[in-house]
Amino acid sequence: MRREEKNAIIDSLAERLKEYSHFYLTDTAQLNAADTSDLRRKCFESEVKLVVVKNTLLKRALEQIGVNFEELYPVLKGTTSIMFSQTGNTPAKVIKEFRKKHDKPVLKGAYVQESIYLGDNMLDALVSIKTKQELIGDIILLLQSPAKNVISALQSGGNKIHGVLETLSKKQE
Repeated sequence: MRREEKNAIIDSLAERLKEYSHFYLTDTAQLNAADTSDLRRKCFESEVKLVVVKNTLLKRALEQIGVNFEELYPVLKGTTSIMFSQTGNTPAKVIKEFRKKHDKPVLKGAYVQESIYLGDNMLDALVSIKTKQELIGDIILLLQSPAKNVISALQSGGNKIHGVLETLSKKQE
């Protein structure tokens, strides 16, 4: 591969790394063509971009961005596929779902919400990360809870007062 081609690939990877706020480094070696195609299909359905990269070119692209990714450099060995996503937990869910039937892909590392996760043992933690929309929904639910309790108390109190007034009115007659 000529230097111009390498530079074009590095620039392309750097642009994708800037475009997507989350990425996962995985090992997809020893997946046959049918399994690889199935994984790519699942990624496409989940809006995850899957790209097989050369480790040296990926390292140069990571260095080009200007963010400190030094913790990820030791995992750049062997076959590396990178999964780009706009949501932090989607690639982890794809990997976990795909591994119900296959041994691969193995998670090497991930950059999610400005944090670095290393090793396949972090997969469950990455699956449980909530998206921005899920967090907003939880906050709204928490904010609604006290208001619902007050309304419920007022309504039940109103029924009790109505019953007491009705009983008192019947007694006077």
